[in-house]
Amino acid sequence: MKIAFLGAGSVEFTQGLLADLFAFPDLDGLEIALHDIHPERLDTAEAAARFIAGTETGTGVRPGGRTAKISAHLERRRALEGADFVINIIQVGMIDATRIDFEIPARYGLRQTIADTIGVGGIFRALRTFPVLEGIGRDIAEVCPDAWLLNYTNPMAMNVWYLAAATPVRNVVGLCHSVFWTAHDLAGLVGVPFEKVNYLAAGVNHQAWMLRFESEGENLYPRLDEAIARDPGLLRRARVDMYRRLGYYPTETSEHSAEYVPWYLRDPAEVERLRIPVGAYLGISEENVRRYEATRDALRAGRSLEVEATMEYAPQIVHSIATGTPRVIHGNVVNKGLISNLPDGCVVEVPCLVDALGVRPTAVGELPAQCAALNRSYVNVNDLTVRAAVEGRPEHVRHAVMADPNAAASLTVEQIWELCDDLVRAHGDLLPEPLRSM
Repeated sequence: MKIAFLGAGSVEFTQGLLADLFAFPDLDGLEIALHDIHPERLDTAEAAARFIAGTETGTGVRPGGRTAKISAHLERRRALEGADFVINIIQVGMIDATRIDFEIPARYGLRQTIADTIGVGGIFRALRTFPVLEGIGRDIAEVCPDAWLLNYTNPMAMNVWYLAAATPVRNVVGLCHSVFWTAHDLAGLVGVPFEKVNYLAAGVNHQAWMLRFESEGENLYPRLDEAIARDPGLLRRARVDMYRRLGYYPTETSEHSAEYVPWYLRDPAEVERLRIPVGAYLGISEENVRRYEATRDALRAGRSLEVEATMEYAPQIVHSIATGTPRVIHGNVVNKGLISNLPDGCVVEVPCLVDALGVRPTAVGELPAQCAALNRSYVNVNDLTVRAAVEGRPEHVRHAVMADPNAAASLTVEQIWELCDDLVRAHGDLLPEPLRSM
C-alpha cells in the first residue's frame, strides 16, 4: 500500500503521521513516498521517516520483521504514481507569505490572529494554494485516479471546495483535529473520562458546533456551565463568550474563533477582555521554523528524535480502509444535503463512517438557526473566493473580503479595495494569473 506525502518538508507534521501509521501492527509492507519542492527539507523528511520506521540501515526491514519502503521525490508525479492515499500538507509561500498576510493588513488597522481560514489572510492563502491544487488534482487523475486525497492544508473548506469544483479528483476529504480535541478537552473540564463521552459536532471547519455532548445518557452541558461558573478565567475566552450567547460550544480555539465573527477584534477593549492574541500565528510559524531546524540538525548529528503520536485522522482512515476496521471521524466534505440549512455545494464538517468502502459522510439535518446563520457568513467568503479563481474574476477577491465578518466590521470599503491591491502586488506570481490585476 502506497501513501504519498505532499509537502513532506513540514517535518513535524510528517513525523507524527508516520509514527501513527507505523504503530499499527497490521499495516505491513507500507510504501511511503515523500515529496517536497525544497531539497533540504525533503532530505530531512526522508531521514526522519527512516528513523521513525526503524530502517535507518536502508534494509527496509522494521522491528518485528515488518517491512517499509521509503522514497523521496522532488518531482510530484513520481511520488504519486500508483498511490492509494495522498496526504496533502503543503504550505505555498511558507513563512514569508504568512508575514505578508499579517503585516500588510495590520497597516490598515485590521487585526488577525491565525489568518488561515477566512478573513483576508485566509482568502489570499487560498488563492496562492489553488494553482498548486489544480496541478495536484490533474496528476492524481492521471497516475492514481482511485487514491484518497486526505487534505490537511488550510484554508480547509476553501481548498476542498476548489478541489471538488475545479479538479478531477474523485475521492477527497479534509481533515482537522479541532472537533476531537474540543471533545477531549471538554471531557476533562466536566470531569468525565473521555472514553465515556459521546458527542455530535457539525458545521464548517473551525466553526462547527458541539450539538450533543453526553455521557451514559446525561447531557453534559449543565456540567460545563457549572465549570465555567467556577472559573472566572474561562469567561475571558472568545469561544466561551460565544457559547454563552449562542447555546452551543464552538469546536475551535478562541484564537481562531475570534476572527470569524465581527464582534471582537475590531474593538481594543474586547481584545483585552477576552485576551485575544493578535498576530499569534506569526510566532507559531517562527517556532515551526526553529523546530524544523532542530530536527534537521539532530538528524545530521546522528541524534535520536522524540516523536509523539498525533491522534490524527489520516492514519486512522488508512487503517480503516486497508483493514475494514470501522471508525467514525469528522471530515470536511461537499454538502450534498448533509446539513440542510447550509447551501448545497459548500464544504461542511460532519461525522463520517470510515471502513473498507471508504469515507462516507453522515447527514446531520438542520443546525440550530443561530449557528447556521454564522456558518452562512463563513460560507459566503468561501464561495466568493472559489468563484474568483474558477471564473477568473479579480473583483470577487474584493467581494470576498467585503463579505468577511472581521474585515467588514473593521475597514471601510475603500480600505478593503486598497488592501487587496497591496496584497495582490505583494503575492505576485503565487496568485492565479487572472487574479493579479487590480
